[in-house]
Formats: sequence, C-alpha cells, structure tokens
Amino acid sequence: MDKRYEHKIKEPEVLKKWADAEAFKADIDSGKKPYTIILPPPNASGKMHVGNALMIAIEDLLIRWKRMKGYEALWVPGTDHAGFESQTTFERELKKQGKSRFDYDRDTFYKMMMEFVLNNKNLIEEQFKSMGASVDWSRYTFTLEERSINTVISTFEKMVKDGLIYRSDYVVNYSFKYGTTFSDAEIVMKERTDPLYYIKYGPLTVATVRPETKLGDTALAVNPADLRYKDYIGKEISFDDVTGKNKLKVIGDSYVDPAFGTGVLKVTPAHDKNDYEIGIRHGLEVKQVIGIDGKMTSLAGKYEGMKVLDARKQVVEDLEKMGVMEKIDTTYVHPVPVDYRSEDYIEQLVLPNWFIKVDSLKKAGLEAVQKGHVKIFPKWQEITYTRWMENMRDWAISRQIVWGIRVPAWYSVDENPNLFVTFIKGGKAVSGKVSHLLSKYELGEISSGLQSLFAPNKAKYVVQKDSPGAGFLPETDTFDTWFSSGQWPLITLGYPDSRDYKHFYPTDVLETGWEIITRWVSRMIMFGIYLTGKPPFKEVYLHGRVMALDGKKMSKSLGNVINPEEYQTEFGTDALRMGLISGTANGKDFAFPKDKVLAYRNFSNKIWNMVRFLFLLAEEENLSSEEMKSYRPGDSEKDSTDLEMYDDFKELVKSVDKSLSKYRFSDAGDAIYHYMWDKLASTYIEDVKSRENPELKKVGLKNLSYLLINCLKVLHPFMPFVTETIWGEFLEKGLVEKPLLAKTEWPGV
Repeated sequence: MDKRYEHKIKEPEVLKKWADAEAFKADIDSGKKPYTIILPPPNASGKMHVGNALMIAIEDLLIRWKRMKGYEALWVPGTDHAGFESQTTFERELKKQGKSRFDYDRDTFYKMMMEFVLNNKNLIEEQFKSMGASVDWSRYTFTLEERSINTVISTFEKMVKDGLIYRSDYVVNYSFKYGTTFSDAEIVMKERTDPLYYIKYGPLTVATVRPETKLGDTALAVNPADLRYKDYIGKEISFDDVTGKNKLKVIGDSYVDPAFGTGVLKVTPAHDKNDYEIGIRHGLEVKQVIGIDGKMTSLAGKYEGMKVLDARKQVVEDLEKMGVMEKIDTTYVHPVPVDYRSEDYIEQLVLPNWFIKVDSLKKAGLEAVQKGHVKIFPKWQEITYTRWMENMRDWAISRQIVWGIRVPAWYSVDENPNLFVTFIKGGKAVSGKVSHLLSKYELGEISSGLQSLFAPNKAKYVVQKDSPGAGFLPETDTFDTWFSSGQWPLITLGYPDSRDYKHFYPTDVLETGWEIITRWVSRMIMFGIYLTGKPPFKEVYLHGRVMALDGKKMSKSLGNVINPEEYQTEFGTDALRMGLISGTANGKDFAFPKDKVLAYRNFSNKIWNMVRFLFLLAEEENLSSEEMKSYRPGDSEKDSTDLEMYDDFKELVKSVDKSLSKYRFSDAGDAIYHYMWDKLASTYIEDVKSRENPELKKVGLKNLSYLLINCLKVLHPFMPFVTETIWGEFLEKGLVEKPLLAKTEWPGV
C-alpha cells in the first residue's frame, strides 16, 4: 500500500473502474424496488460552478446510499439548452468575429448555436464525472434533442385542445433598429441626461422624460401614504390635453415614489413594465400609441405616423403653447434601457404573447403539497411554495429568442395580412407587414430569411409541429425555458410509453436550490399532475446557496467566486464534497471556508494511514487474510473496548440512516467523521497497538479490520474515491469479495 493517498492519481483510476464495470446502469428487470432521482439539468454550454458541485455531492450521496441499501437506484443525467444564457454566451463569441445574430436568418443561427452547444457540452459532462456523479450516462438527455422537443410540443398541443392556451398582450423589450425583441438579460441600463418635463394635468403636475407617451396615459397614480394627494384618490380629473379635452382617474398604488418629481405618476401601461403591472392591478386600459415600426399609431391622434423623437418634440411645443408646461429640468440624469450590442435605445411595447391559464393547474399543485403527496424539506419552504402558487397569475410562456423550442404555430398569409415580419435579404434586415412586402418579395424569400414574426392577438393559426403547406409562415417565438424544463422528469423517463417511465415514475426526490422552488419546482408539479395525474416526485429537498466567506453572494465582479475545480486539484474531490455537505444545515445559505476542505483532505489521509497501520500490524502479528476475513463480532472473547467499538458502530449506522432519511446530511457526515477520527483513530487503534496479550491484540486487529471495512461502506456515499481506492487494497489482500465498493451492500446492524 502506498505511503500516501495521491488523489490526482487515484481518482482517474477509480473513475475508469466504475465506467468499465457500468457500475451505475440501472437494471429495470432486477426485481428491486426502484429509487429515482432526476438530475437538475445544468447549462449544456456552461462550466461547473460551486452550486453544481453541491448539488452533485448531495444527490450522489443519496443515490449511492440507496443503491447500497438494495434499491434499483437510477440517477438520470441531462443538460439544458438554457435559452437566454446560452444564446448570450454564443453571441459574445460572434461579437469577437464582428458578427451578431442579426446577420443571420433564424434557421442558420439555430444551427450555428446547436453546433456551438454540442461542441461545448462535453465539458460540463466531464466535470460532473470528475465529481464522482454515479449517474446512468446511458440515459442522458438534452432538452433540444428530438424526443424532448416532441414531448414539449405534444404537451402544448394537449393544452390547446383543453382550452388552457391563449394569446394576449405582454410588455417586451423591442428594438426598432433590429426589428426584434430583447430579453431582460440582453438589455443594459445606461446613464443619460434628458430633460425632465413638469406637465400640468388640471390641478396636478406630473414629471416625465417622455411627454409623447402621455397620449397613451390611462390613469394618474399617487402613493396611498402621500397625504398631499389623499383626497384625490378615486376621483376623476378633467384637463385640456394636446388632443383635446381629457379625463383620467387618480388611483392609489404603493409603487409610486412620493419623492420623485411631484409624487404624481402618469400611468402608461402600453409603454412601461411597471406601469403595465399597475394597470393589471387596477384593471386599466392598455392604449398603445407607439407601433413596432417606431412610429406613433392612430391612437396618437394628430401625431400618427411621426417617429417617436419627432412626436416628443412636437408634443413639447404644443404643451408650451397651451401654457401647461410648468417647467423643464435639463440636468436630469436617469438610467435608460439599451441593447447590449449596439447600445441602441430599447422601447417597451405591449405585443402578443402565448399564455397558459393556470387556475386549475395551480390548484392541483397546491393540493399536492397540502395533502402530503409532495413533501418539502425543509418544511418552512412550504410557505414559499404556497404563497407563490396562491398568487400565481397566468403564465406568459413565449420568448422572443431563437435558441429554444419553437412554439408550433403557423399563420396563413392569406388569412393574416397584418403579420409583421423581419427577414434577411442580401445580408440586410427587411421589415414590414407581410401584405405590403409580398408586392416586392416572394413568400419563399421571406420564409427562408425569416428572423421574427409578430401576429395580432386575433390572428388565425394552426397548431402542429410541421408546416401545413404553402402559404404559411411559422411562429418565431420560442417556449420559455421553464416550460420545457418543467416537463423534465417526464422527458428524461420517456413519457408516456417507455418502460423507464412506467417503472421509475414518479421519482422519489427532487433535490435542487431553494431559489428555484417558484420558477421550476412549482411548474414540474403542475405539469406532472396535469399530464399523468401524479406529482413527478414524492419529496423535494431544497439546499441553500454556497456563499462567499463574508456571507455575500458570489459574483465575478466582486472577485469572490469559488472555483470547485481548483479545490478538487488542491485537496481532492472527496474533500470538496465532504466540505460542501457539512455546510448544508436545514437548507440555509452558508459560507464555504477553504479550511473546511483542508480538514477533510486531512481526514482522507487519516483513513489511509489507519488502513496502512492495520496491514502493517497484521503482518507483524502473522494474521492471515483468512483469519481476518472470516471474523465476525461475537466470534471470540474480546476486550471490552472491542465490544464497545462494535456497539458504537451499530449506533453509527442507525444514526446515519436516520439523518439521511430526513435530509440532515451534515449530521450524518459529522457522525461518521467523529466515529472514525475520534474513536477509531485517536482511541481504539492506540488501545489495540498497546495490548500486551497477543491473542487480545489479534482479536483487536480483526475487529479493527471488520470495523474499517464497514466504515468504508458508510463513508462511501460521502467520499467515494478514497473509500473505493482503499476497498481495492482490502480486495487485493483477499479481505473482501465484491470487486467494487460502489456495488456493495450497506452494513446490516
């Protein structure tokens, strides 16, 4: 046995052993009771971060424990296309080449993205393997492979038939320059100096940088706590406006900042996300006065057809002539949304989106938790889940990006002449209503170069995966990532017809971070019940976030990000895993000091040295392998310490089992750590070593061998590499029979 445990050498050897033996491939015909975990899919084109490492450590601990306890344990791996994030990453690569997504039609850009992601997905897979993840790689799934897409589309088609899908308006970030929308992740806020106009609305005065949008105002708002305006709430005020006489109701809303301007806010739901939310709360009309062509609409009255900035200039002139411009602050500095690429101005417009009616779905999801069909750990997170579900509004499931699963809808050009499209022709973007464009371009040209399409809410459409035929253009919106990942347990198990689905669904536990209980966990429960009648998992464990030493969230800008690979290289994967597991107290966020990982590296070395000592002393005492292997506690007279150590070990196994069944991972890890270090290493070994009676010494060594072998079994789910390596040493000496510790039974007590 080597003098030292060299993790850099031993870990690759262990990984090869497991892979060669297909140690983690679940056998559906084994006759064993199934135990299933679905791996929350990481970004296919990303790198492993410390949160991923924690997830792997916890889930691998659970799956190895259950596998050793006799279950047919299946841990299903997969990766997510991660719509916004992956597309943004790829576009950064394009930018280095002086290109952008606006240089390509949708199909070309999608194919380029797919190539990029597939070329990079091996990285995250290899990193997860290096963590010792005992997943069944033969069942790997990617969210954009054909069977995933088919499942998602089939679900959408069913929801359409069931009357759960509708199209309605929603506020999006729109670029007039590129004729397309940007996600929130694709815009940046840039400081800019603009005039702040103080405009009279009868007895009230409003401060705004956008006087042209007053044409779309549908209310005035004040903070209910602002005593200056308390008497106005609920009343309607009349005033002279640039388009004639006008009336607006004054509403009370806590969003309004009394300290900004005059404390009175003009509410324009069609052109500001915050105003839109206010509008929903108060049932306000949405009056869109700016169109997707960047010009004022017919609702703007005499300003119709003007470009936005021209309309602003004209409105200001008209207000000044009317004498209702109280003052203009020309030094006002404020953040303005611009696109990340060219920093061109972004307009917030209300455009049609696809929605799910959630009432029946959320009711079923709520009942699943309230009736105990899904148990959430820690229990206090049930409050978070319940509040979210109770307050959930209809879900906008469409996103205006390329990288994702396209909403399978098709629009007839003949029936929908007002479709607004942008397509690439000769390397340049062309935009307009399709009825106008067809006088100059063939439909095939528009279709082949299509970048984006906007259909009115009342547009007629056909829902199916493939084109209905000539004369149709496809919907260009893609599904929200959470729409597809919400079906992840079903997709990975081959719903609805596969043997895996019928055998392993519902899964046993969903383990993930608490911060996505609303966005992901809730949606999986809703989809699972809707499609199968059963929740997709029986229990949910929500781990806390790994924080920097100062308790702050990790971020590249703060320079406090922990790279798990660096810790693996320096201290070994087992030390990293055990260090992370020891911090998971009750699902709360926790700081992750380097000293903790160092301590578990020392623990690996301590275990290694204990086994070396056993082998050396057994050789000195001429103890044969057969004598040691055949020994069982109770076989012969023992020192009282031998009995005590065995009794303590039995209590250890019970304690670890109990803690793991309640997801108290740190308690379980601490118990095995203290037993092996404090009792075996610091006390028992010294006792056996100092025994003068040769027979008692031999019995002590046999008992020590028995305890170490069984401690390896208990420790294996926590620290699989060092335990599997040491198991190989016992195997070489003929002290154990099973070639792999990973496939060995849990100690029976």
